[in-house]
Parts: sequence; structure tokens; C-alpha cells
Amino acid sequence: MENESLLMLPGPVPIPERVRMVMMRQAINHRGSEFGSLYAECVRILRPLFGTTADLFILSGSGTAAMEAAVANFGKDRKIASLVNGKFGERLFKISQRYGNAFDIGSTWGTPLNLELLESHLEEGAELVTLVHNETSAGIKNPAEEVGKLARKHDALLIMDGITSIGGDVVEADRWGVDIAFVGSQKCLAAPAGLSAISVSKRAWDRLSEKRPYYLDLAAYRKSAAGTPMETPYTPAVTLFLALHQALLIVEKEGISARIERHRRLSRAVREAAQAWGLSLYPTLDDHHAYSNTVTAISYPSGIKDSEMRGIVKKMGIEIAGGQDSLKGKIFRIGSMGAVNAPEILATLAVVEHALRKLGYPVRGNGVEAACEVLV
Repeated sequence: MENESLLMLPGPVPIPERVRMVMMRQAINHRGSEFGSLYAECVRILRPLFGTTADLFILSGSGTAAMEAAVANFGKDRKIASLVNGKFGERLFKISQRYGNAFDIGSTWGTPLNLELLESHLEEGAELVTLVHNETSAGIKNPAEEVGKLARKHDALLIMDGITSIGGDVVEADRWGVDIAFVGSQKCLAAPAGLSAISVSKRAWDRLSEKRPYYLDLAAYRKSAAGTPMETPYTPAVTLFLALHQALLIVEKEGISARIERHRRLSRAVREAAQAWGLSLYPTLDDHHAYSNTVTAISYPSGIKDSEMRGIVKKMGIEIAGGQDSLKGKIFRIGSMGAVNAPEILATLAVVEHALRKLGYPVRGNGVEAACEVLV
């Protein structure tokens, strides 16, 4: 399309044509069999992406709606230990404060989680743990499996934000001991924003809060989903369901393993380019943490202004992300999630390299060439 930017963000991401086109069709009855079949097929495809056989529902609301649904349905008046090393861990903590007795187990953004302090809170009676698996604000992937083991050891529920990892990285909710997990439609699934999906384990159902929200009452979603045809309790965003269905058919055709490997290869290509330029990757890792598989956070060198660098990139028709809150002006982020592949990555890297040179940064090596070595 004319004047259409290439979105190389950590969501929203470019939407495949067939996904966009389906939103032009006439509306369908959300209480009819066609919608019920579509909903059921979406759930069927999503379960392996979550790594779960648990109940799974699609909410008409973005990832933050799923965050709130998770905490509001299972954390009311309970002790909640919130692991925070970025923007979205912080958001889960703020939501948890509204419903329960929440403790902020905070680390500097982009640094390893404090699992020792988590265990101390669990020993003191924390009943629920919140975790962001893939913290896109800082480009770090957190050790969900280890956190799951600690939660199970102390019989606590684990809520995991998989908004930017499900569909783009390995997620094994059941094996890791994750009780509630959720994903956003506009991230690795490459669908429009506005939907989220949430899974709920049997352990979690056994601890469902008595007082729950009305619109986001997961017990209501469970009741409606159990009917024939499968339904949502309230009017869903039907057009977005149609789009998500098409996006998930694309995911299924590619295959989970192939899709995850593509995301890994693309993110590695971006990291290799950054290192060839002589730039530092932002996150600080240990043996339990890793670089994000779906977005790369890169520290700005001295003298390069965020607005100028990203401004040059945007004039070339590509949008990348800056830092948020305390990281504003300190990092830039390149997304590698969804339906993008080598051409989009290489175009982005070429323009970023051009911008760095234009702003006077002494680029050490050819980042595009370094990326090509990964992508060939």
C-alpha cells in the first residue's frame, strides 16, 4: 500500500495480506455455528503454542486485559509476589496491587530476576507469582521453568505473561508449572491488536477467587465455551476473531518448530549486526537468562540521539522502537516477530546502519553482512 511503513517493532507487527483481507467480509452471527467452529479451531491451534492441554479462552481485549483477567480471577485478597525487570513486569505488579497484597521483587530493567528473594516471599506465604517470560522493554528472556519449579515447590500459582513469546519461542506451560498464561494477538501471531488468549490450569480453577470482575470473569468464559456451539459470554470482536483465525492457520502451516527457529535466526542476525557495528546489547545476562527471541534491545553509543536516529529510519519507511520510561533515549529496539523474514530484517539493518553513519557514529563493521552470514 502507498505510504505504508514497515513496522519492525515489538508489536504491532506487519499483518499478512490474507489476514487483512478477511476483515473486509460481512459480519457473522457470534451465536451461530460458524463462529463457534472458528473459535474452537483457534483454541485447537493455540494450545500447542502455549504448550498446554488446559482450558483456553480468547478475550476481546488486548494483552493488558488478559493480565488483569489473570490477576483479578485468582489474586483477589491474596499475597502476590511480582517479579519485575522491565516495563511489563511492572505493569503486572501494578495490576496485582489493585487486587491483592502485592510485593515488588524488582531488579534493574534488563538484569536477572532475584529468584532468591522470590523464594523468601514464597516461604513467607506468597500464594501467587507473576512473571513476564519475554520482557520486550529490555530485550531479556526470563527463566519461566525455574520460576515454575519454585512456585510448585511452595504450592503457589504462577501467572506467566507470554504475550511476546507464545508463537515465537518455546513455551511449555504445563511442563513448566505455569497455571495461567496469556498471549496478545498483535505480537508473534501477526494478527491485528485487540484480542488476547488465556489458558487456565485445573490447579488454578480450584483456587478461583469468589469475587471476580464481570466482563473478565473467566468462569463465565468457561461456561460459554462449554456449550454447543462454542461461544464467548459477551459480544466478541468478531472481525478480529476472523483475522486471528487466518493468522493461526498461517502459524499452523509453517509449523511450530519452524516458526520458532525462524524467530531465533532473525533475532540472532540482529544481534550479530549490532555487534559488528560495535554497539552493546542492553540486557545483562546470567546462566539462567537469555536474549529475547523476538526483539533486540541495543544501547545507544554516546552522542547519538534517539529522536534523530529513529527519525532517519522512519523517513526511510521503517519504524523501530525506542526505550520506555527510564530507558527512553538510552536504547533502541528492533522487533523480529510475527510474519517478517530475512528481507525485512536486512532492509531494517541497512537503514539503521545508514542512520548511525549519518549521525557521525564510527561504524566498525558491516552489520548487514554479519546478519547475512546468519540468514544464509
